[in-house]
Formats: sequence, C-alpha cells, structure tokens
Amino acid sequence: MRRDGGGRRANVVGVPAKPALIEFPADDAERARGFWSGLLGVALDPRESSQGDGWQSAATDARTATAVGVHARGRGPGDSFSLPYFEVDEIDATLAQVASLGGSVVHPGEQWAICKDSEGNPFGLARRTSAADSAPDATGRATDDLQTSRP
Repeated sequence: MRRDGGGRRANVVGVPAKPALIEFPADDAERARGFWSGLLGVALDPRESSQGDGWQSAATDARTATAVGVHARGRGPGDSFSLPYFEVDEIDATLAQVASLGGSVVHPGEQWAICKDSEGNPFGLARRTSAADSAPDATGRATDDLQTSRP
C-alpha cells in the first residue's frame, strides 16, 4: 500500500506501461535534430509519411531504451511540450484511470491519446499492439492509422 497526498493509505492499481517515445517539439527542428542526435549518439531519420513530419530514432537502437522524436513546434497538444508516450494494453481503461486519479484527457483516441496528470503535466498513451508497435505522429495528435515499427 502507498500513501496518498494526505498521508492516507491508497490502493494502487497500476497500469503496466513503459515509455515508447519521447517527442520534442522545436522552434528550429533541424537544430534540435542535431542536438538530440549528437547528445544521444543516435541517428534521427526522417519519419515515414504515416508518422507525420520530423525525425525519429530507431526504437531498436541499443543506445536509447525509448525512441526519440523531433518535429517543428506547432499549436497541437503535442506541440508545446516534450511528451513521453507510455505503452498500455487498453487505452479506454487507462483513460478512465487517468480521470479517476485526478488527471484529464486532452485528446482521446483508440491507438493514441494525450492526457494531463493531476498537476497539469502532459503525457501520451499508446496502445500496445504487438512487439512492433506504431508511434504517434509528429504533432502529438492521437491518430488511429499510424503504422511504424516500435519496440
């Protein structure tokens, strides 16, 4: 048992999840691509059209445990902040849990969703489909037709 913010016992029912992608919006996307590629020592390759604009590391690169993406900053929910995306088995059940824990759902979707935690920090959820998962598009929007290889 864990304690909640008021020191009371809280039943914790976790959702098995792991980070699948961390997305970085950038005012100068080429500069950000150079920064993240240089810092992490990984190639950030152009995304497939189904992934949206920008670049992304291969999820199979041993130097990063999670794929890293860079795209031009915009006005969508995934365009203002860096977003970690967590793989989950069931989007609907996890969205309900987000709300029950005091978070909010910004953009629901069947494959991808954007949420905020109880303190207003944005994050994404990605439905785990198999060992080869898809990734959110470069804008951070939840789309149901993305087909790319993920860990």
